[in-house]
Amino acid sequence: MQKSIKLFLTVLLTCFSLLSYNRADARQDTVSTDGIEFSPVESEAAQDSVSTDTPDKATVAAPGTSQEIKATAASSGKTGEQQTTLWAIFIAGFLGGLAALFMPCIFPMLPFTVSFFTKKAHNKSQAVRTAVLYGISIVCIYVVLGLLITVIFGADALNSLSTNGVFNFVFFLLLVVFAASFLGAFEITLPSSWVNKMDEKSDKSGLAGIFFMAATLSLVSFSCTGPIIGTLLVQAAVSGALLGPAIGMLGFSIALAIPFALFAMFPSWLNALPKSGGWLNSVKVVLGFLELALGLKFLSNVDLAYHWHLFDREVFLVLWIVIFGLMGIYLLGKLRLSHDSPSNGISVFRLFLAIIVLSFTIYMVPGLWGAPLKSISAFLPPQATQDFDLYSASLNSTAPAAGAGQDNTPHKFADLFEKPPGLNPYFDYAEGIAMAKKAGKPVMLDFTGHACVNCRKMEANVWTDKTVLPLIRDQYILIQLYVDDKTELNEHDQYTSKFSGKLINTIGKQNSDIQASRFNSNSQPFYVLLDPNTEQVLVTPQGADYDPAAYAEFLQSGLSAFRP
Repeated sequence: MQKSIKLFLTVLLTCFSLLSYNRADARQDTVSTDGIEFSPVESEAAQDSVSTDTPDKATVAAPGTSQEIKATAASSGKTGEQQTTLWAIFIAGFLGGLAALFMPCIFPMLPFTVSFFTKKAHNKSQAVRTAVLYGISIVCIYVVLGLLITVIFGADALNSLSTNGVFNFVFFLLLVVFAASFLGAFEITLPSSWVNKMDEKSDKSGLAGIFFMAATLSLVSFSCTGPIIGTLLVQAAVSGALLGPAIGMLGFSIALAIPFALFAMFPSWLNALPKSGGWLNSVKVVLGFLELALGLKFLSNVDLAYHWHLFDREVFLVLWIVIFGLMGIYLLGKLRLSHDSPSNGISVFRLFLAIIVLSFTIYMVPGLWGAPLKSISAFLPPQATQDFDLYSASLNSTAPAAGAGQDNTPHKFADLFEKPPGLNPYFDYAEGIAMAKKAGKPVMLDFTGHACVNCRKMEANVWTDKTVLPLIRDQYILIQLYVDDKTELNEHDQYTSKFSGKLINTIGKQNSDIQASRFNSNSQPFYVLLDPNTEQVLVTPQGADYDPAAYAEFLQSGLSAFRP
């Protein structure tokens, strides 16, 4: 019983890890720059300015921006951040593989497969060797799948998925289908002819037989592993990392393969495994609830990028409260699905788990009145999308009185974008620079995105800090530049970029072009402190930093450089 509880605890922790997997640990989100390539250009002017086709369009880049500054901005931690992103994807894949082990399609096969190895082998060493080769075959199959995703779609396509409205909506529908499958509406299966063909080839001896046996496991278990793999590939694809899908599959397959090798080495451990039964289906149902909750994030991305305003923060929260509330009721045994096994009661562990889930549900309720909910702020729509928000009103009440150096005139594009709590940013580069010159303040450029989870986390957890908020609000002119917005520019504002050669016809593309041509970067969030008079970088730009003290120090260093 204790072993069963430990294993069930592992899978539930895995479930929550998959839900809360957040590229915040990767420090920055990479968001599409719509085909911009970071390659040498022929002239300094092509690098230092954003060109236009029309004479009335102002140049947004400062002449004379040094190559050294841009190189520093481009190289500051980028390699380390990309490596951290891949590690985060690997860990998510590994946790997904652990969750897959407890699926009804795989868990019962553990003792069967290991017994097959040990009975067929002439000695223990041969059984171990066969099991290891079996595990390696599983790893190869899934890694090849990940590489195929990269090869078929390409780096640019993967990078653009995070901001493409059609793809985000397709991902939402895909996760809803996966959730319905886990909840028991239907099973996602591959053609039986594929399975039969692999099973026939698995009867061969030698390495080929072992490989096809692993392939048979992959095909047979697809109804259980397919939704997990699909979710993982979606998350890896929108991470912007070229090798993301392959790394995710590597982690997934290693977690799936290790138990087969270990149980082959120590067959007596099989006796400690819990019996297959209704609890395996309960794991699937819990994963179904989590898939459904995760899918809503992709729908939120579409709503924000196209300004539908149908899926605001309170709507998102209501849906999550209902989903996790139903999960808690299910864990208590008060909600039963048609394919659940009859039960006379629940275990103490399941009761504790229900308490955790229902507590999380109640934790979200104050968010309906504007509570920041910092632990999940990265997943929620921006605070400003909420109609009834007591929290932002309290932050605004601490702002200096109107007329105390504050610009209360309507800002360009302000009707399109949501203001961070307690702040009144500009959303157009030229307008913000002009105001900074007039006010005699430095500029804080925030390259952000609607689909950027780390941007939302920074705004909710760091910018609202009592040491950070006054610095941004009172000492800087904040310019937020959304790189994934789909709003069309006026025809006379559209131009062809000299940096990328692409037509710049949306607000997002224009802001992406500014970031790429000026700072040779395409990751968000990306914070640049500028002198508005010379448009020179004051200090080395940086990405997300979740330590308010360190972030405040970054802002103070910009002020010191502006006023030596």
